[in-house]
Amino acid sequence: MQLATRSHVLMRGTNPIRQPEIGDGNSLQVKEIFPTLQGEGPYAGWPAIFIRLGGCNLACDFCDTQFEDFQPMTVLAILERVQQFAMVKGERSCELIVITGGEPLRQPIAMLCDALLESDYLVQIETNGTLFRPLPYGLDIVCSPKVTDKQYFPIRDDLLERITVLKFLISATDTRYREVPDIGQSQYNIPVYVQPMDEYDETKNKANLSRAIQLAME
Repeated sequence: MQLATRSHVLMRGTNPIRQPEIGDGNSLQVKEIFPTLQGEGPYAGWPAIFIRLGGCNLACDFCDTQFEDFQPMTVLAILERVQQFAMVKGERSCELIVITGGEPLRQPIAMLCDALLESDYLVQIETNGTLFRPLPYGLDIVCSPKVTDKQYFPIRDDLLERITVLKFLISATDTRYREVPDIGQSQYNIPVYVQPMDEYDETKNKANLSRAIQLAME
């Protein structure tokens, strides 16, 4: 199966808000699969293969990702594509698989996660924290919470107890993202990362970086 070429068009809140999918997870809506370096979170700098799933249940006005134009793809086909990227000269050159989106928990991904873990990959899921599905143990969940209805809401306990790290976007000027609230991380002693928001403006981005540094130092 040939997936669509990677697109640099940004969503910026223009995407349709899609509801959670039902099904057994044997087929998933996939935007793209590609090798890269993980640029953020606990595995920053690691070679990784990204599985970007299509659609999201939110429409954030700063979103820098294109996750529409997806196609159905079986778990077997996904594994075959991952294997193609992971193997170099007959040896596995990449251990980390990142399942992202869009919002990956919008789809029934447990079967895919099981298959990747059984193949001895490190599996990391990137989620906005608003949805939850039963997932196998042995994977990492990186949650980047988003403001909905003008505020952060506590993360539901069934997801919170599984989260590996929380990653907060930071803006110096957008009051929704200026602080790091406690949305449940202290209860489970979850490590917190801060990441300056890219607002497509050099002056704002420099201020966002300074604000993120300030919060990290605090």
